[in-house]
Parts: sequence; structure tokens; C-alpha cells
Amino acid sequence: MLTRKQLELLEFIDQRVKTTGVPPSFEEMKEALDLKSKSGIHRLITALEERGFIRRLAHRARALEVVRMPENLTAKANAAVRRPAAPIDVPAHIGAIEVDVMGRIAAGVPIAAISEVSHQVAVPHGMIGNGNHYALEVQGDSMIGIGINDGDIVVIRHADVATNGDVVVALVDESEATLKRFRRQNGMIALEAANPAYETRMLPESRVRVQGRLVGLIRNY
Repeated sequence: MLTRKQLELLEFIDQRVKTTGVPPSFEEMKEALDLKSKSGIHRLITALEERGFIRRLAHRARALEVVRMPENLTAKANAAVRRPAAPIDVPAHIGAIEVDVMGRIAAGVPIAAISEVSHQVAVPHGMIGNGNHYALEVQGDSMIGIGINDGDIVVIRHADVATNGDVVVALVDESEATLKRFRRQNGMIALEAANPAYETRMLPESRVRVQGRLVGLIRNY
């Protein structure tokens, strides 16, 4: 039997992976459970791992995969499409659709805005759901803390709005595109990296336009 906090954390990780395709950071888990330190999150994750509910993915920073949910939540879990923790292998066969890859996106210093289709990639139906989607090749390492590496393909759902914590494609000054965590803070937009080597960019809302939200990740081995 899980404690209340263990169950809260498991459900939070499960829902975040379903929503964004990537697990939450330790800081996000700490905030979601209203804990004072990350050490409490480490203890909860260890307990969940020992009980076989989650597993840590080797060689991927903060990458977690939900293995199973408690029996009393199985029906609810089965009602939703579960995405594996990113990255995933995408088979180019029945069950996948072709999505346009619109060039490269910077996970680091913003690069020129993307606008042309370079090729297509096969994406599972279960990853994208409804809406219009496109894909981008990641350049840089500013999002490695949530398992997004240089050379990965991110799958993006078209959107012009975002909520705090979403990973988005942000267009800065109508000329530079970047992949970052989105937050509103004191009337400004914070574009947060998931790598301590990069500083958070604080920009007036008028300078930032959301181009889409992250829904999945593809990695070629």
C-alpha cells in the first residue's frame, strides 16, 4: 500500500508524462507536493521504485517511467492513452502517421525561426491525439534536465497559449525560436532552461509568442 504522498507523486508523474511526453523535474515534483526540499522527493521516488511502480532510465537525466499504477487506479489509467517516458522508439508502420519536420529548434541560445519543411517523421497516433502537429530537430543541450538531448526530434502541437510549466516553442521578437519551459512571472514571461549552465530569460510578454506545446519526443539510436 502506498502512502498519500507516494500516490500523489506517482499520479503527478503519470499525468505529466501523458501530457508532455517527458517526466517532471525534481523541482516541479517538490512544488507539486508542497515539500520543502528535493530530498523528500528522492525518498518518495526510491520508495516507488522499490515497490515496482516506477523505474529510473539509465543515462538520462531525471528520466522516469511509470511501470504500473495501483490496482484501484487501473481502470482510470487504462481509460487514458499512456505514453512511455521520453525518449521512445517510433515504428514506421501501421499505427503511425507522418508529421512534417520543420527544421531545427534551439534548446540553448535562440536560432532563426523555423518555417520550411525539411522532411517527415513517423509518429504513433497515441502520442499526438487531436490537433495539428509538427516536429523539430533539437539543437543544443539546455533541456537535458528533462531528457531532451541534442539531435532529438520533438513533436509539437500547434498552440498560441501555454500554462506555467509547459515546454513550448517560443518565438522571440518574431525572429528567433527556442524550446523552453514557459512561466508567467510578475507580468513577464520566463523562458526556463532545464540545464543549470543556462540562465532563465525574462522577457516582456509582447516579445514572446507561443508557437506550440511539446507532446512527445523521438530519439534515433
